[in-house]
Amino acid sequence: MLYDSYHFAGMHLIWWFVWGMLVFWIFAIPYKIPGQRMRRETPLEILQRRFASGDMKNEEYEEKKKLLETEKNK
Repeated sequence: MLYDSYHFAGMHLIWWFVWGMLVFWIFAIPYKIPGQRMRRETPLEILQRRFASGDMKNEEYEEKKKLLETEKNK
């Protein structure tokens, strides 16, 4: 067994690699991680997304938007 002071045959180099990979993993991972809490969309955001995708017409959008805004102000 090689013993070079406190390095234990290069073991500290492996730990630098492990810590470096851990830091890289923390900052470089994608935001959508399974099991991660995701911010919920508000009803108004859902309505805007549906209107933008063409699921509803302008009149229906305006009607539902007014309803949501009055519910929000109560």
